[in-house]
Amino acid sequence: MTSRERVLKTLKHQIPDKVPIDFGGMGSTGIMAIAYNQLKKHLGMDLKTTRICDVNQQLAEPEKEILDLFEVDVISLHHSLGKNNEDWINWNLPDGSPAKIHKKMMPAKEGENWVIKDGEKIRFKMVPNCLYFESCNPPLESAASEKEINNYHWKYFTDEYLKELESRAKWLFEITEYAILGGFGGNILEEGQVLRGWSNFMIDLVANQDFTEALLDKLVEVYLRNLEGFLQAVSKYIQIIQMGDDLGTQNGPQISLELYQKMIKPRHKKVYQFVKENSDLYLFLHSCGSIYDFIPDLIDCGVDILNPVQFTAAKMDSKKLKEEFGDKITFWGGGVDTQKILPFGTPAEIEKQVEEQIKILGENGGYVFNSVHNIQSNIPVENILALFDSAKKYRNYNY
Repeated sequence: MTSRERVLKTLKHQIPDKVPIDFGGMGSTGIMAIAYNQLKKHLGMDLKTTRICDVNQQLAEPEKEILDLFEVDVISLHHSLGKNNEDWINWNLPDGSPAKIHKKMMPAKEGENWVIKDGEKIRFKMVPNCLYFESCNPPLESAASEKEINNYHWKYFTDEYLKELESRAKWLFEITEYAILGGFGGNILEEGQVLRGWSNFMIDLVANQDFTEALLDKLVEVYLRNLEGFLQAVSKYIQIIQMGDDLGTQNGPQISLELYQKMIKPRHKKVYQFVKENSDLYLFLHSCGSIYDFIPDLIDCGVDILNPVQFTAAKMDSKKLKEEFGDKITFWGGGVDTQKILPFGTPAEIEKQVEEQIKILGENGGYVFNSVHNIQSNIPVENILALFDSAKKYRNYNY
């Protein structure tokens, strides 16, 4: 069974030969470049200089040799198996180890900080001794009218971008047997927080609803236009489209179920149903934290796959999730706790939890293995190897 066949069978809630494994298929299932460099050094792999595929999170683009070692079944449409070219610029990671960043994403140095700008305004900044770029200067922070919303420089996909994406999707489809995951985004709650600033937007949702609805409706308009081109370009080559919206925190939802159903769900449903009506793609939603209360509504909107399965958050017990929703949704992630066990546990503790989670979430199919979130820079190499060695050990359905 090929990786693509394995993933598709899993997404149909059938039992494949093995639980599929993801590593770097999207921006929350990968590894920080610092940890990736340490992993390659430990393994004695003399590979290319590590490429940064997500500048803000400083994530590495996994190489084919690592994908093979970890028996990975999924790759990113955007950030996997990059072709060699001259468009990559040398960069030193915060620990001093080497990496490369694509020239289109290369930050600029201002004083002691690295910055990413949108026009003249700094949108992301990495200060000394920091491992990530932090968001700053929300572009619509001071907006107060629908006119200001409409005058914002909304980003629409260009014909050139879609043509490049189609060529890449076709190339990956033809030269590999991986399942291909295409990241789209489609964030509603999160994008409102990005555009307005977290505090402003959370107040907007309750106290300024007419303005908020105008903003969110504009977002949906942009998404639908971009989705039309995206689906036309790649839907015949990829199998999964990824959306995102972090609805939860560690201890509960960010907003009430009632507020979600009034302000967010109708927009989710409009975007997700457009995918359903215009393609055969499986719809993947990344949503961190305690989101148990929202799952029935997310299924109603058209979500097929739920990630990251943060089973240590409130009301997110793996057994309960599998029992209640396992026949309706595929769980993707949840393989090991990335807050305590992966960084601070022993390899034996990691193996124990991986075995438990695969047994629970993998029962009767409908499960793709990955850690709860990205592997951070401080994770010991021994623990990374224990994570994937354990996944390979317990992934067979006849074990």
